[in-house]
Amino acid sequence: MRKSRASSARRAARHKRVRRTVRGLPDRPRLAVFRSLNHIYAQVIDDSRGVTLAAASSAEPEVRSQRDGKPKSQASKLVGELVARRAISIGVTAVVFDRGGYKYHGRVKVVADAAREGGLSF
Repeated sequence: MRKSRASSARRAARHKRVRRTVRGLPDRPRLAVFRSLNHIYAQVIDDSRGVTLAAASSAEPEVRSQRDGKPKSQASKLVGELVARRAISIGVTAVVFDRGGYKYHGRVKVVADAAREGGLSF
């Protein structure tokens, strides 16, 4: 039990460290990724106004119907493509990637790669 609290505290510290340099501006908002045990969430955020411009998650019905029976990394790819599609539809093409204190591998990397394939540049 104690180990999980320590690991979440370490992730929070890494996230704070990353956020010191990563800022979402109106011309280049922040693509933030949150990874839970079962789902993955991605948001495009304008930090100057404190507004979420676009969001996608593996808990949405649109993604759930496509990922049934597939690994979590496949759901991450769907989330990356969906958030890119939604961001481009509102006119956002360039973002700053915020890995949220997670290592840049696995599901976090899959979301980033899928967002790049979907048309976002970072």
